Amino acid sequence: MIVPVCQSCGMPMPTEEMRGKEADGSRTDEYCCYCYDNGSFGKPDETMDEMIETCVPYMVEQGMKDAEARQLLQEQLPKLKRWAAK
Repeated sequence: MIVPVCQSCGMPMPTEEMRGKEADGSRTDEYCCYCYDNGSFGKPDETMDEMIETCVPYMVEQGMKDAEARQLLQEQLPKLKRWAAK
């Protein structure tokens, strides 16, 4: 089974509860509940660099080194739907 990945922050979304909601309350496979709710982004003006700064501490909590987390995000975020369009 392929686990969807948030197209904003890159977080895997293995459970339904981790997926964001559209305005009609349905779940989306594109964005996580932390980035997207009620049909819109929680921080609509957030830049990719700001997203990296938001994500790094959580990745460090999970055991990654700061530099590794930054490098991974800098490589992967530009490939995601939210950032590829910019």
